[in-house]
Amino acid sequence: MSRPLAEIIQKNWRKLAGLALIVWDELTLDELIKSEGDEQKLTNLVQQRYDMPREDASKQVISFFERHRTS
Repeated sequence: MSRPLAEIIQKNWRKLAGLALIVWDELTLDELIKSEGDEQKLTNLVQQRYDMPREDASKQVISFFERHRTS
């Protein structure tokens, strides 16, 4: 059985943070690393920095996680 997506993302977050910086270039690498790959923390950052509805920010974060799923 595969591990939950959240666990996979958090385990690989230091590598993925650089890719996240390309997607959300208004965030800093430090902010991304401190989010620890946590969906809620990252959603909050994206929502605030890009001044968008929470639902839109959440969709972006989930989409990013799905595209960068690793095993």
